Amino acid sequence: MAHHMHNSKSTKNLAEWLSYIESLHPKSIAMGLDRVRQMIDRLELHPKFTIITVAGTNGKGSTCAMLEQIYTNAGYQVGCYTSPHLLRYNERVRINKQEVSDDALCAAFEAVDAGRIGANGEVISLTYFEVGTLAAMWHFMQTGVDVAILEIGLGGRLDAVNAFEPNCSIVTSIDLDHQEFLGNTRESIGFEKAGVYRTSVPAICGDANPPLSLVTFAHEVKANFKRVHHDFDFSLDGVDSWQYSAGEVTYRLPIPALKGAYQLNNAACAVSAVDSLQSRLPVTSSHIESAMRQVSLAGRFQTASTSPHVILDVAHNPHAARALAVNLNASRTPQGQTVAVFAMLADKDIQGVVQAVKDEIDLWYIAGIDNVRGASAEELAAIVSEIDPHAKFKTFQNADIAYQQACIDVGENDKILVFGSFYTVASVMQSF
Repeated sequence: MAHHMHNSKSTKNLAEWLSYIESLHPKSIAMGLDRVRQMIDRLELHPKFTIITVAGTNGKGSTCAMLEQIYTNAGYQVGCYTSPHLLRYNERVRINKQEVSDDALCAAFEAVDAGRIGANGEVISLTYFEVGTLAAMWHFMQTGVDVAILEIGLGGRLDAVNAFEPNCSIVTSIDLDHQEFLGNTRESIGFEKAGVYRTSVPAICGDANPPLSLVTFAHEVKANFKRVHHDFDFSLDGVDSWQYSAGEVTYRLPIPALKGAYQLNNAACAVSAVDSLQSRLPVTSSHIESAMRQVSLAGRFQTASTSPHVILDVAHNPHAARALAVNLNASRTPQGQTVAVFAMLADKDIQGVVQAVKDEIDLWYIAGIDNVRGASAEELAAIVSEIDPHAKFKTFQNADIAYQQACIDVGENDKILVFGSFYTVASVMQSF
C-alpha cells in the first residue's frame, strides 16, 4: 500500500473517499452526460493527449490491457482507466501498468469534489462512476500522459467516459447484457455502443456481424469505420503465431499471452487502433510482438494456481460463457473432472450462462454472493437443475467457502473453475 505522508492535504483516506462518493447520488447508474460535461468545464479537463475509448459487451478489459502493454513497451507515458476492480479500487487507474497510489487517488477525488461543490454554491450531483472517471482524467492530466486508454463502464453513448473526445474508438463485441439500461436487442445495444464513434475518427468494430444500428450510426457521423474481416483481418499462422492484415500493413505476431481463441479478435482490434494512430503515436512491430507475449489480465481464463489447477474467469453473460466453454473444451484432459465454483448476480442471464457451459462442468459448487444484487445459492441451483436435470451440485453460503471445500475435494487431475461474476472471482482471489 502507498505510505501516507503526514502533510498529505487530503482529509479522508481512500476507503473514506470511496464510501463518500458512493453516497453522493441516489442512483448508482444515471445515464446522461450533462453533469459530467459541466464538471469537465469546471475542472478544465480538456486534454491534449491521445485518447482511445474502448466499448463492447465483452473483450473491453483485454483490449485495454493489450493497448496499455503495447504503448508502455513503446516508451510512452500511458494512462489506463478500467472497471470494475477485483480487489482494490487502485486497479482502475494505472500509469504505465502500475496502479496509482492511495494518495494520488485521494488528491484526485479531492479536486473533483471541490469542483463539484463549486465556488458559487451550485452543487453538481455525480454518481460513483462519474466521480471516478473525472478523477482518473484529472490524474492523467496532472501526470502528463501521452495516451489515455479509457474503458466504457456501461453502453457507450451516455457513459461518463464518452464525455471525453476520443482520437480512436473501439467496439469489441455486441451482445446482450445490462438490458435494463441498454435495451433488449442487439440493435438497441449496438446503437448505444456506437455512440463512442466520432466524425473522421477511426471507429474500430471487432464484431464480425455488427447490428445495423451500429454500422448506420458510424456512416451517419462519417466516422472512419473499420470492421473486422472487412477492413482489417486476422488469421492463425501455425500453432504459436497469427497474422494481422489491413491493406498494405501486415504483422506476424505471437499468440497473445491471454488465453483463448477470441483473444485474437481483441488483439486485432488493439493492433488496428495502434495502426490507425501511427502518425500520432509511432509504434514498431517489435513493440507489438513483445506486448503480445507480456500482456496479462486478472480473471480472464487466468490460471491462478497449478496445484490444485485453478482457473478464474469473470464471464457473466452468455457470450462470455460460450467463449469460456470453448477454452475449457480446448484445455480438457482425458482424466480429471472440472469442478465449478459458481455464483452470479440475480440481474444477469443466469439460464443463458449455465446453458453455455454445462457440458464442460462435471460438478457444481454453487454459492451465494454477499451483495444486494446477488442470486442465492438456492436460486442458482434451481436453474442449474432445470437446465441439466442430471447435474451434480452442492450449495454454499458464499464462493469463498465453496472454493475452500473444492480444494479439499478435488483430485490431482481435476481442475477448479471459479466463474460467474467479478464478485465471485474477487472473493476467491482474497485467499491467494
